[in-house]
Amino acid sequence: MRIMNRDEIDHIRSSVDIVDVVSRYIPLVPKGRNYFGVCPFHDDKNPSMSVSREKQIYTCFSCGATGNVIKFVEDYENVSFIEAMKILAGIAGISLDLGEIKKQTSSNHVLYDIYDLSFKFYRNNISSALGKKAKAYLKNRDIDESIIKEFGIGLALKDHDTLFQLLSGKKYDLNVLMKSGLVSRNDMGYVDIYYNRIMFPLWDISGRVVGFSGRIFNGEQDVSKYVNTRETEIFKKGELLYNYHRAKEEARKENKVIIMEGFMDVIRAHTIGIKNVIAMMGTAVTKDQALLIKRMARDIILCFDGDEAGQKATISCAEELLKIGVTPKVVALESGMDPDEYIQKYGKERFIGLLENPINIMDFKLSYFKKHKDLSSDQDVSKYIHDILGELNKMDDEILRELTIHKMSEEFGLDPEFLKSKLIEQPVKPVYKPPKVSKKLDKYDKAQMYLLYYMLKNKEVIQVYDREIPYMPTERYRNLAFHISYYYKMNGDIVVAGLVDQLGSQDELLKTLGEIEQLGLKDDYTLKEIEDYIRVIQEYDIKNGQAELERKLKEERDMNEKVRIANEMIALKVRREQYD
Repeated sequence: MRIMNRDEIDHIRSSVDIVDVVSRYIPLVPKGRNYFGVCPFHDDKNPSMSVSREKQIYTCFSCGATGNVIKFVEDYENVSFIEAMKILAGIAGISLDLGEIKKQTSSNHVLYDIYDLSFKFYRNNISSALGKKAKAYLKNRDIDESIIKEFGIGLALKDHDTLFQLLSGKKYDLNVLMKSGLVSRNDMGYVDIYYNRIMFPLWDISGRVVGFSGRIFNGEQDVSKYVNTRETEIFKKGELLYNYHRAKEEARKENKVIIMEGFMDVIRAHTIGIKNVIAMMGTAVTKDQALLIKRMARDIILCFDGDEAGQKATISCAEELLKIGVTPKVVALESGMDPDEYIQKYGKERFIGLLENPINIMDFKLSYFKKHKDLSSDQDVSKYIHDILGELNKMDDEILRELTIHKMSEEFGLDPEFLKSKLIEQPVKPVYKPPKVSKKLDKYDKAQMYLLYYMLKNKEVIQVYDREIPYMPTERYRNLAFHISYYYKMNGDIVVAGLVDQLGSQDELLKTLGEIEQLGLKDDYTLKEIEDYIRVIQEYDIKNGQAELERKLKEERDMNEKVRIANEMIALKVRREQYD
């Protein structure tokens, strides 16, 4: 892979507008000179991310996330720097050929390598003569060759140690193989976890194979239909969304993502051309997964199994999404079927018709909470209404709350105002105001922060800093000042978006940069103000230097050196008197 040079990076970055790019992912509203939106990098319900067209950077006033357009794409898309540059080049219409992108290494790179080799091994098996029965089984379930290839479906052979023999032959450490979740040990020695099963690879959000689900296909009895990889250092179910890496672009185009329970549902949907679909792998949705889903698209549709367990899972998933300000819609399947079964029985057109006409989450709950209740009983009616009011209390959507109240009012003949009186009043969303500098900051912190703020605005202030300040008292401000000064020396000017590239993945410095940007000081300044900040910092340096010289004087044994230190202390004392 060819390495990008600085001119290429700057050219692509400056060829796109951060406001236009971020708007592709999250809605932005102009407020004053900046644009504001809900931050996608933490559980944010109120717009706390500021995007500056002038400086071409974003800053979250809540979580501190700060960066330029490249870092935003990196973090939002969960891709590498190079992959982010390719995305931005595509947006800008710039041709960028970097050759093959090498996978980033990590402390778990051996496990990724083991899974990659295992994936290829299983895939080759199903394409061999030994895979005929497995392919016949899949064909009988309307899984053709193209789907087998696209989803990397493979085969674990009947022998119990074929994968182990392959991996051990590659000299992988036995302890690592045991940690991988692909090998176990019994009285006979080391054996494969999977044998005589059709293998469905499971990917992480970056598209790397990190696990498998093995399905029986020969009608075996007294064994689990599916065996899934246990959790490992690289396979965390709570961080996994099946088919995420494949569906995210389609979901963005459609501005809609469909969530199902199992990977076979996703594969079946894919066979009829529905590609903006992911699955939870049968586990309860976690906050991390919910935040990933939130990033994928504006419209979220839950299409879980139609049985009791699937309905409960729908409620549970909706709860987690509502917590982060997402109100999903629901496709409720009839007769207890899952999407795979429904599509096979009723066909493509009928299923797509359901997806195009989902019900709102409260209509689903109205139906769900009626189950097993006798609505001719006043006691059951009271319980039902309390259940629905409890669900409405969890919602921010005022319109949906109002519509549901009126439906209940009409159905049970109750006054809408009476029902509303039983709701917990929703808090008024605060109008965002940039935070002021904490009063707890002492004059030295303020001087450093204010000086940095104007260094980011004007190269003249950088020149004054380089000439007058040998040492910033606070480490993080000192490090940021160094980078600002270095950027200016290398480029002859200060461009904040370019500085972000220089800072790279130094999150602490990026947050410090965001903190400085949040100060919201006036744009213009006087040289006298800058000189005042410098005098305060110099005062600190003098006081600190005197304390250090006193310590050295006490420890020094050589008389000549003691005299030299004493003279330094006298000189510092004279300078200090200028500030007292």
